[in-house]
Amino acid sequence: MSGAVKRPGAFSAKAKRAGKSTGAYANDVVNRLKGKTKTEAQRRLLRQAVLAKTFSKLRPKKKK
Repeated sequence: MSGAVKRPGAFSAKAKRAGKSTGAYANDVVNRLKGKTKTEAQRRLLRQAVLAKTFSKLRPKKKK
């Protein structure tokens, strides 16, 4: 997975500007852009969102 992140912190900053958590923003982006024709910027945003969702699955879960 090393080298997968090209712009560290960029997606988190976008989510923060949108007033959402990283996970909520990733879900919103994927639902909005999946399967549609995209510009280069939208394509990058979708790739960042999918990567954020993948990293959330790899993250250690909190113990209750």
